[in-house]
Amino acid sequence: MLKRIFPFLSWIPNYNRATLYGDFMAGVTLGIMILPQGMAYAMIAGMPPIYGLYASLVPQFFYAITGTSRQLAVGPVAMDSLLVAAGIGAMHFARTEDYISAVIFLTMLIGMVQLLFGIIRVGSFVNFLSKPVINGFTSAAAILIGLGQLKHILGIQLPQSGKIHVLFGSIFKNLGQVHLLTFGLGVLVILLIIGLRKISKKLPIPLLIVALGILAVGLFGLEAKGIQVVGEIPKGLPDFQLPLPQWDKLGKFLPIALTVALFGFMESISIAKTVEEKHPEYELDVNQELRALGMSNFLGSFFQSFVVSGSFSRTAVNDEAGAKTGMSLVFSTLVIAAILLFLTPLFHDLPTLVLGGIIIVSVFGLIDIKYPLFLWKNRKDEFLLLLATFVMTLSIGLIEGILLGVLLSLLLLVYRISKPHFAVLGRIKGTNYFKNITRFSEDVEVYEDTLIIRFDAQLYFGNKDYFKKQLYQEIRKKGTALRFVVLNAEAINYIDSSAAVLLERIIIELRKKNIQFLIAGAIGPTRDILQNSGITDTLGVENLFAQTFEAVDSCHKALERSTIQKKVSLQTKK
Repeated sequence: MLKRIFPFLSWIPNYNRATLYGDFMAGVTLGIMILPQGMAYAMIAGMPPIYGLYASLVPQFFYAITGTSRQLAVGPVAMDSLLVAAGIGAMHFARTEDYISAVIFLTMLIGMVQLLFGIIRVGSFVNFLSKPVINGFTSAAAILIGLGQLKHILGIQLPQSGKIHVLFGSIFKNLGQVHLLTFGLGVLVILLIIGLRKISKKLPIPLLIVALGILAVGLFGLEAKGIQVVGEIPKGLPDFQLPLPQWDKLGKFLPIALTVALFGFMESISIAKTVEEKHPEYELDVNQELRALGMSNFLGSFFQSFVVSGSFSRTAVNDEAGAKTGMSLVFSTLVIAAILLFLTPLFHDLPTLVLGGIIIVSVFGLIDIKYPLFLWKNRKDEFLLLLATFVMTLSIGLIEGILLGVLLSLLLLVYRISKPHFAVLGRIKGTNYFKNITRFSEDVEVYEDTLIIRFDAQLYFGNKDYFKKQLYQEIRKKGTALRFVVLNAEAINYIDSSAAVLLERIIIELRKKNIQFLIAGAIGPTRDILQNSGITDTLGVENLFAQTFEAVDSCHKALERSTIQKKVSLQTKK
């Protein structure tokens, strides 16, 4: 039980010098990398940069001892920061202190939601966030983040917004106030980051850009020329403080908390699963991951942290740098703590345009063009779902966009299972195999007196009428020669009570028309339902078959017997 709550107990007994070296190098690399990223993502969330470092302390440590992934790098990320900014920004706090208090209270709430979900084991519900929804949301959010950071590149004031038309309107309205030196240096920073990435992706590019920015301000006196800098950063570790309670506004906080909690977890678990494939020595526990993230956010909020989750870029670096256990996060925490204790004065001259440039280049890498093109060519319905999520996120808002995207994906799912694939089968010549006659039209035998159908879904109240409509449509095509209907039930794994009543009615109606109904290939659970619902009694046990060819052969034998009986009857009369 202790190992389940604290997974580090499973690897700490076998910890050795070789593992320590890999974790130490990865932790130092991670700490250096998270320094500029954490400060930049704090700005996205509308928080002072120092809070990005606070968010890299306690949450990292607690995830290290409670998380089941040994390479996942937890900390501030762009998407969560933007969701926080969009949600809290909509509350229109007048003072910065009130805004910060609201974000920290929200972080505590997010932690509580994730902890609760982990305790009641609902981690699998994150699967409702389909890939088209995630892709559409991520691409739209990347554009919104990039546009929101243009204020640091242009040297102008822009209101915080999660709607593209508001951002564009503000940018065009303030174009006359652009600070040309800031704009020139901002473009230079972006081009420099892109250029260095082409030279080598292994370089600590954000850190190099931060160092160059600080040097440039000091050497050329850029602050006096109108370049905005981070300014004084509080020295020392964050104090223990209870988040300022705002339970009277719970109705406003809760939708944001639920959205960020689920999206942050989805982002983290998808990254963790990707890394897990390379490390067979351990297994992820989805619900423990929820609890670990919840604990990290909940306890982090008592030390002035804003929301954290798994970072793709930092996880990749952590893994490549040699991390074998969660100790790499502990070493990363120590690096950030050392910076907060001794090195914060160095960042006084850090230009905000540098952080803005780092964010813009990073987030535009999240815009995926290949996947929408693939959907356009192969899955038009999912492409429309992606496009709808993308447009709604840009125009209505981040939280509204992803929630509506999830709703649309569920509606699409309901539509699909309400009209599943319905196939008419024919016998492959010379075999006992039955295939869809529209796919194997030249190689199948079709019987005039026998209709063989396959229904590729569970039979339930939402698609029972569709099943009946398709069945009777095929029966009419056969005409008066039809004597048998064979249902291949291999793909039917469940029949609800509404569908059971309908199926029984169909059997009786067809029998009145002198058409015999047979069922073949039903799996165990389906046979149990047929028996318990009384369908077997109506159908007759003799009309249940293990395989389709047995049912069809039985039909032909019945016809032969009927033909012989008619001949015998005629001869007797003569």
